[in-house]
Amino acid sequence: MNKIKFGWAEEIFEFSKPIALDGQYAERISEYTEKTLTATALAIESEQEQAVLCSVDLSAVSSVMLCEVRRLLKNNEYGLDPKNVIINATHTHTGPGYTGIAVNATTNGKQSSFRSLLEAELPQSKKYVESADLSGRSDIMNGDELLKELSQKIAKAILTAWKNRYDGSFINAFGRAAVGMCRRVSYSDGSAQMWGDTNKAVFTSMEGGSDTGVELIYVFGSNGELTGIVANLACPAQCVQHRHFISPDFWGEAKKLIREHFEKNIFLLTLCSAAGDQCPVDLVRWIEPESDVNDPNIKRTNPVKRKADPSMFDIAGMKKAGKRVANEIISVYEEGLEASVDDAVFEHQVYDMELPLRRVTLAQLMTARKEINEYLSSKAGDVDFNDAAALSIHLGVLRRAEIQDALDIVSVESHIIRLGDIAVATSPFELFLDYGNRIKARSRATQTFLVQLANGNEGYLPTQKAENGGHYSAFVASGVVGHEGGDLLVRKTLQAIDKMWK
Repeated sequence: MNKIKFGWAEEIFEFSKPIALDGQYAERISEYTEKTLTATALAIESEQEQAVLCSVDLSAVSSVMLCEVRRLLKNNEYGLDPKNVIINATHTHTGPGYTGIAVNATTNGKQSSFRSLLEAELPQSKKYVESADLSGRSDIMNGDELLKELSQKIAKAILTAWKNRYDGSFINAFGRAAVGMCRRVSYSDGSAQMWGDTNKAVFTSMEGGSDTGVELIYVFGSNGELTGIVANLACPAQCVQHRHFISPDFWGEAKKLIREHFEKNIFLLTLCSAAGDQCPVDLVRWIEPESDVNDPNIKRTNPVKRKADPSMFDIAGMKKAGKRVANEIISVYEEGLEASVDDAVFEHQVYDMELPLRRVTLAQLMTARKEINEYLSSKAGDVDFNDAAALSIHLGVLRRAEIQDALDIVSVESHIIRLGDIAVATSPFELFLDYGNRIKARSRATQTFLVQLANGNEGYLPTQKAENGGHYSAFVASGVVGHEGGDLLVRKTLQAIDKMWK
């Protein structure tokens, strides 16, 4: 067994100018800061092993940013190996757009955004018109400025947490908070739609389930005082995702309430579990948002007035979700925990998992080319984000055809950790819930923490059911790996966990 050391740190991202906000088809520029975005790091060490988990209030962690952070950590004077660092995104859509523009490891920049895909196909007579003047505004932060600010603050949080290591203890616990729900709607013709309208006669069911479980770790100092909390929830930070302000979304509200209850220097490490098809929005009890959603995938005609939560697209809904999470974390603590552990098995392995690239057929390629040409020929005037959304499935097919000529296998970084009876497993995908459920149900650990969008951004990883249903998040352009790779990822993750328990 091993005595465990812990260390905490938090850094605030500072933006000297307005920023482009990431996560939607429509271009957005920040107007103000609702709450600050942060990087929160937890260092864990025993005599033989080391790991640092760093959660960032961003939509994703690009391979460019990951490499830059590790470059900054290289040859540090404190003996931390950069390969033992895990950086995961909460997937807020009210953070800087750099991570959406940056390349992922697999496609090497060939599939960066639906806008760039559309612009590559436009005839000379047409141009792309931005909904917000990103290109013409010299007063907003550019990619180089954002990369420097984000990577330096993340590296500082990681290294400070490592420097702050102390002899501590931990208790793992479990709670429930109804925050995440399936956001894909199934219809009677076999199709499915992201953010689909359920008030239709053809609505049959939500495509997937939901997971209200909250995996928790309470970390204590050498004198037994609470120093920080790890919370793992199957829901992205995606309430106020269309707004024009900077915000960590519901996790920021949860952190505020937790610090008001305990003390202001309590740390909260937020980990998003497998939640590629999850969101905080109840699509059955649809509440019309007060704010302008401005999303081509979210259209409601004459919606019925329902009695339910406030719209999760508004600040009131975001605060409700954050309060639910904070209340459960506080309640589990106050109801009484088991004895803390300061001496436990600690093991950390890093894997390069090879998964098959999701491929397109010649027939799909020919259909995509035909649909694009017909659409742009009949489209009057210039194009904008609505056209990028309408053509995204076909544009993505063209780019995947280029990629698969040179690439067959996708190699992704995955970290597997054992801490006492806890298992932690990461992936760089927006992993659909069903894959996470399969891992948790078959894991030999007492409790399994899954961390998506960690150390990379390889897009959605949908189930076969979702692929058959189609639409955004499940078509080929939505990610680099399909359900065959998802099945393989489950098996390889379980094998890695099993090894640690044998």
